[in-house]
Amino acid sequence: MAKVVRSQKKGAEKKELKVGSILITQPRPETEKSPYFDLAKKYSLKLDFHPFIRVEGLSGKDFRKQRVDITEFTAIIFTSRYAVDHFFRICEELKLKVSQDMKYFCITEAVALYLQKFILYRKRKVFFSADGSTQGLLEVIGKHKNEKYILPVSDTAKNDIAQYLIKYNIKYAEATLYRMVSNEIGQIMKLSYDLIVFFSPFSVQTLFDHNPAFKQNGTMIGAFGPTTAKAVEDSGLRLDIKAPAVNAPSMVSALELFLSAIKK
Repeated sequence: MAKVVRSQKKGAEKKELKVGSILITQPRPETEKSPYFDLAKKYSLKLDFHPFIRVEGLSGKDFRKQRVDITEFTAIIFTSRYAVDHFFRICEELKLKVSQDMKYFCITEAVALYLQKFILYRKRKVFFSADGSTQGLLEVIGKHKNEKYILPVSDTAKNDIAQYLIKYNIKYAEATLYRMVSNEIGQIMKLSYDLIVFFSPFSVQTLFDHNPAFKQNGTMIGAFGPTTAKAVEDSGLRLDIKAPAVNAPSMVSALELFLSAIKK
């Protein structure tokens, strides 16, 4: 079991923290070869998976009501794999052909590489934020202000990207492709975990929808993605692990660094 001594306020005793159990707020990996299980074995962790949210795609019929013609745009902004999945699902359902000249702007390199499921990656113009941050993505977009962007979002989207596009008079349209729905988390939250890892702002929202009076106390929190990290901090929680980072492009690598550091 990994442990760490975190300094408290001056004059207070130092408290020994332990990481023996982690809750991952995503579905369990389909294969036992997942690096999560290697991590659990290496550090003797109790590792549970329970998705706090599920994603439901809008139908092609509902998408058409938005009067957004995908073929009119020259660039697309992807802030998650959900957006990638549902964009190409809608295109297939409506039999829309995406131009080979379409430019793709992605929040992280991982999302950019995920495009390989749908396009010939090497033959397309794909850009991504160098550090996985929204600001990094905006800097890239700022170099291509003459494009006409389509921004796939969920039904409850709140992001800084649209504000940036409006501020600099960049042509764009939002396209709602999917909705976030909270899962039941009552039973899993009855258990006690040393660390909870979030991957979406909506997962953080689900936590407080379930228990508005939730107190972090000694529970450590991890977050993947800049919008998730912001949601954690805006909720008044202490963020202990943040990914992606230069030395930790994935949540597994971020956990590895954290656990190895506190084991010392």
